[in-house]
Amino acid sequence: MIPAMRREAAREIDDVTLARAQRGEAAACHALVLHYQRPVFSLLGRMLFKSGRAAMVEDLAQETFLRAFRALPAFVASGPARLSTWILTIATRLALDELRRRGPEAASPISDGLADGLAAPTDGAADPVLEKTLARAIGGLSPEHRAVVLLREIHELDHEEIARVLEVDVGTVKSRLSRARAHLRGALGEIHHG
Repeated sequence: MIPAMRREAAREIDDVTLARAQRGEAAACHALVLHYQRPVFSLLGRMLFKSGRAAMVEDLAQETFLRAFRALPAFVASGPARLSTWILTIATRLALDELRRRGPEAASPISDGLADGLAAPTDGAADPVLEKTLARAIGGLSPEHRAVVLLREIHELDHEEIARVLEVDVGTVKSRLSRARAHLRGALGEIHHG
């Protein structure tokens, strides 16, 4: 793991809330959104920040939950994916589709929102240079490499889960993760040697 990255793995909602949400009960659906909105916004924000499409984050988060609720009655809790993984799959695919549809990424300033939470303070005070360097390095990854590193390091999905999310082989996940980590280590090395 890249040392300065904070993990944001979501606990799963309880089975009763899930069953109620699958029946369409408003309170349970609201609880589901509240429970998973932070990881969804985090992933989408980090995927889209450098593309000049940060304004799309809220729209894509809403679309993520709309799609999730349409398919939620068919979700099987004992199936191959946890609910958090399933929802992050929807968000990841929407972000990748958006990045592919709109063409090459446009450079934009580092968003303070992206840098927030990337560096874990070791003594109570975050290093703003480290945060911005890490945010810039993540933003410099291709969308596919960025998705792999965010899903693994921030959202704690395992290789098999990431492979299902991205619809690629586990070997491809490992290769992309290795390349992304090397890129991030190089970027972090620059601030220690520069």
